Amino acid sequence: MSKLRIAVQKSGRLNQDSMQILKDIGISIDNGKDQLKASARNFPVEVFYLRNGDIPQYLKDGVVDAAIIGENVLIEKGEGIEVVEKLGFSKCKVSIAVPKDSDATSLKDLNGKKIATSYPETVKKFLIEQGVEAQLHIINGSVEIAPNIGLADGICDIVSSGSTLFKNGLKEIEVLLKSEAVLAISPTLNETRKAILETIKFRIQSVLKGRQSKYVLLNAPNNKLEKIISVLPGMKSPTVLPLAEEGWSSVHSVISKNEFWEVIDELKANGAQGILVCPIEKMVL
Repeated sequence: MSKLRIAVQKSGRLNQDSMQILKDIGISIDNGKDQLKASARNFPVEVFYLRNGDIPQYLKDGVVDAAIIGENVLIEKGEGIEVVEKLGFSKCKVSIAVPKDSDATSLKDLNGKKIATSYPETVKKFLIEQGVEAQLHIINGSVEIAPNIGLADGICDIVSSGSTLFKNGLKEIEVLLKSEAVLAISPTLNETRKAILETIKFRIQSVLKGRQSKYVLLNAPNNKLEKIISVLPGMKSPTVLPLAEEGWSSVHSVISKNEFWEVIDELKANGAQGILVCPIEKMVL
């Protein structure tokens, strides 16, 4: 039976998040220490554990059919590779930073200066767009030490929490792009494996929708029911059930995690009581 070959980063946070979402969509993978690939026990998938920077070329060459990879890596090395789903985790920025005592406050202040980076193609394109000329010093590794040892006046690297910049005495002055993990596919993907991918996409979308939502149950006085329902649109409309106590109803609905506290405050202001909030594991639309 044909299997979908999917690449993930072989170590680090992106590896952990990638394996978690595969687990959440019901794909069980046995991976021994230092294994380069592993097959799922219950689904036609084979996982390849690769260096993040090598994955775009494997996709282009058709060695793997799909990958969970940082969007920033695709922008740097994966021209022409299609992204089929944004996954919402492993978020970061690609930013330019300079020493804290530097007079530079924007990219234009680095005109004619040296910038150290592991993302030369991304930086070159951005510099051209901004009309800035700078000399690039390409480093594979700890880019943030370059200004401290006199290699460069600034750096361009990925930034997550900003703690690495802080520890190395750097300040962010420009954000080139924002990135997150994505599901990308090979241009050589055949129809049989594309069908397997569609099943994976459907399951991932259900998990992501669940992560972005909360299930809410509450008690509402009937004389304020209409107003409370207007606050809770849900997927189609809230479920309303009569309570044993006359004049009250139980209301069940789904709300967006991003609007959670605003909605809860409005519900309370309109007389809702006994509000219970539950996480949603998966949400199939």
